[in-house]
Amino acid sequence: MGTLVLVIIIMIFLSIVFLNPLPVFGARPTKKKKRQFQQSENFIKGKFNYPIVSRLDYRLKVLLPVLSEYVEGNPNARPKEPLKVQRITKSFFLKSVNKASVTWLGHSTSLIQLDGKLLLLDPVFTAYASPFRFGGRRYSEQLPIEIADLPEIDVVLISHDHYDHLDYRAIKKLKNKVRKFIVPLGVGSHLERWGVNSERIVEFDWWEEAEVYNLKFRCTPAKHSSGRGIFGMNLTLWCSWIIEGKHTKVFFSGDSGYGPHFKEIGEKYGPFDLTLIEAGQYDNKGWWPLHMFPEETIQAHIELGGNLLLPIHWGAFTLAIHDWDEPIERALKAAHDRNVSIATPRIGETVEISLSNVPLTPWWRVES
Repeated sequence: MGTLVLVIIIMIFLSIVFLNPLPVFGARPTKKKKRQFQQSENFIKGKFNYPIVSRLDYRLKVLLPVLSEYVEGNPNARPKEPLKVQRITKSFFLKSVNKASVTWLGHSTSLIQLDGKLLLLDPVFTAYASPFRFGGRRYSEQLPIEIADLPEIDVVLISHDHYDHLDYRAIKKLKNKVRKFIVPLGVGSHLERWGVNSERIVEFDWWEEAEVYNLKFRCTPAKHSSGRGIFGMNLTLWCSWIIEGKHTKVFFSGDSGYGPHFKEIGEKYGPFDLTLIEAGQYDNKGWWPLHMFPEETIQAHIELGGNLLLPIHWGAFTLAIHDWDEPIERALKAAHDRNVSIATPRIGETVEISLSNVPLTPWWRVES
């Protein structure tokens, strides 16, 4: 037992010395920033918190079945063949900018065109959802568009700092073609370490709002967590976002478990023309309450007062043990049962928000 403890201590020490300093892990907020965080009612005892504590059940009888599933694996956790995506050409950005549209790029990454502005949500362009080149590889062999082919981006919107939402390599490539990075509290420290000018970064707390380039951005709650590296969980804030133009209002959930914040957001700011809400990478045993089941995605959409729902957080990476296409199948069924309008675009396919004729082709069934 003494030897095992020594090995663990050595591994922790080596991780601190050799891994945490790597740029991919970002930067912890400075002492000055932490003092500023004290003004946030969400920052308690040095960490950010969701108001309602989610108790994780660490009992052996609960954890063993979960661990057993992960060890055994799931042959359907990935598509049998690489997914095909719809390619986006440069001419796409020359089309009428007066139309409000969203183009899903896989997982939670999306392009939004609104009131002549181009927004990029949680940009992840790397082939894997981890700090290193192993684990969590992307289902498709190519992206709908490469960063080099993107025009100037008015706003990059970040929901939190987990690797499948904040991509170090993508930020390095994007930093000189983005006018503004809008992020939750503390995330700006990562961006500054990666070379983003601090003048281009705006940090928000929950319920704060500001007008940027004639669009209104509101930072709203989410039930999740944050953290990069070996230690330092919840030192930065996570959030959902509301994007409001002249005639169109969009809700972007980021990552979130189901909670009363959806109803509160809907009552304060709804209804929404479009909601982009996570529907995948959940734990079927219910042990990890910081992601939603697809049925909860539908419920959240209803409580928000959403018109059209586009399920996200699936279709690119395997970060949970369920079948890769289970999230969209369950979301479709729940949407049908509750008379919810849902869009299922192919990765790279554009959805015009105001139109009633939205993509509903079950493309994943053909390609799986």
